[in-house]
Amino acid sequence: MLSKRRLAAGAALVVAALVTTTACGGGDSSDNGSEKGAGYNAALDKVVNASTKKGGTLKFIGKQDFDSLDPQRTYYGMTWDFMRFFTRTLVTYDTKPGDASNKLVGDLATGPAEISDDGKTYTYKLRDGLTWEDGSTLTSKDIKYGIERIWATDVITGGPAYIKATLDPKGEYPGPYKDKSKDKLGLKAIETPDDKTIVFKLPKPNGDFEQFLAMPTGAPVKQSEDTAAKYTQKPFSSGPYKVESYKAGKSLVLVRNTNWKKSSDPLRPALPDKITVTISANLEENDKRLMEGDYDLDVNGTGMTQSGRVTAVQDHKANVDNIQTSFVRYVALVHTAKPFDNANCRKAVFYATDFAGLQQVRGGEVAGGEIANSVFPKSIPGYTDYDPYGVLARKGKPDVAKAKEALKECGKPNGFSTKITARNNNPGEVDAAEALQEQLGKVGIKVEVDPIDGAQSSSISGSPKVVKERGYGMTMSGWGPDFPTGQGYAQPLYDSRFIFPNGNYNESQIDDKDIDKMFDDAIASTDPAEAKKIYEEMNKRLLDNADWMPFIYEKNISWRSPRLTNVYSSAAYNGRYDYVMLGVTK
Repeated sequence: MLSKRRLAAGAALVVAALVTTTACGGGDSSDNGSEKGAGYNAALDKVVNASTKKGGTLKFIGKQDFDSLDPQRTYYGMTWDFMRFFTRTLVTYDTKPGDASNKLVGDLATGPAEISDDGKTYTYKLRDGLTWEDGSTLTSKDIKYGIERIWATDVITGGPAYIKATLDPKGEYPGPYKDKSKDKLGLKAIETPDDKTIVFKLPKPNGDFEQFLAMPTGAPVKQSEDTAAKYTQKPFSSGPYKVESYKAGKSLVLVRNTNWKKSSDPLRPALPDKITVTISANLEENDKRLMEGDYDLDVNGTGMTQSGRVTAVQDHKANVDNIQTSFVRYVALVHTAKPFDNANCRKAVFYATDFAGLQQVRGGEVAGGEIANSVFPKSIPGYTDYDPYGVLARKGKPDVAKAKEALKECGKPNGFSTKITARNNNPGEVDAAEALQEQLGKVGIKVEVDPIDGAQSSSISGSPKVVKERGYGMTMSGWGPDFPTGQGYAQPLYDSRFIFPNGNYNESQIDDKDIDKMFDDAIASTDPAEAKKIYEEMNKRLLDNADWMPFIYEKNISWRSPRLTNVYSSAAYNGRYDYVMLGVTK
């Protein structure tokens, strides 16, 4: 493991190299590793190496496996991005660089919904020529059945619950596996008057409803091919590629779905003949092999390691993008774990944390990101510069005196002991947890760091039962918006109604009815300015109660192979490259 001194030195080298790059213009085609159209930060707001050429193998490598290939069970942004190779939804995000990608366009549907005047009825017409990988016709009933699987929470776990919470707030539908109707399509809130029409009936308006349908949870599943909990092993394709083989934790191979019709899918160019994913936990070796050309792209999209980004920026800067993501790196303080049921004990953590130190461990301001003071990222309504703990005023440095004062207030003047989880396959996360361990130790808070496999986090840190059994009091992780609104970012994190037995992302287990009401009021509002004000009030309440501790607005150094065509950063996927558009040169 890298020492903190080496980490700091590496961060300084990255900053120096990037400053040099910026000074000389970055996009010089004579830069090492560059090709026509390439250059430092070239893919942030435009397409690099545009091409319609088909063929070749697109090769991904990643440190961490997909959380699930089952569309109703996945909650990782990188899986959502990748899954569009073999999964389609009624609407999806536009295939354009930057913020233009946030626009919803028709996918399985001919376009966005026809919405009733009262905002409660959404009607879609399906495109012609939609097929499954076996050549059978994809119908509106397949879409309804796929969505119904979200209700089978004893089998289908881990994915977002927005659709279920919106269409069936009382939880009356039991899910398709317990459905008594003959066709297993008994969810009354979704109607399929014919095979090419699907209608959603909302109990009350929700302006973000189409955003929910753009997630993989809105994807169709063919009932005869549904293997329930085992579906992740061989999902049935509705897109241009299908799964040839999948070995969990090791590899995935996609090949062309010969029954996919380009005429039914104007968005996906389907350029490569084959797509491979290799999973390897050796992070530094992965970066090395990317730069050597053995692989094209990091499928996880969370940036290079410290040593990797130093080499990449210094020697291959034309193939590097310094991406500002929509992610916030944070520490969840578990309210059900004593003494974090006491707000003053939580405040002690805020005051004792050296945010500047954590920033340095993550790569510094350039490679890691700005110090965070808000529970919302800057790109989402709800962000303000409210700073009750003086984090920015002290430039991220701790206030030991106030930390000790807070410990006295919570009845723990000599500190206390707790445990924190950190994902061992997320660059810098364990290092940051160990740095926090050292920082909090200075005020008597003894922290045990427990590294976990990120691919298993939904059943570990995402299980309140496991959290209690293992004695976790803190979880270090990161979060980006499911879609670019206050609801799309914050509801899974802070709404008590989103605390689930598994796949729980309200990791602090915040049970605050005032917060819940704020969500209801903001979602019901038809005035964006009013909703924004409510989310700003929510930010203040969460910080005042020390419910959840943000520490970085994440940036990363991302590698793109000179072999890649059609490369650009997509805001819809939190700054990751738009995987479904990629091609390769030989």
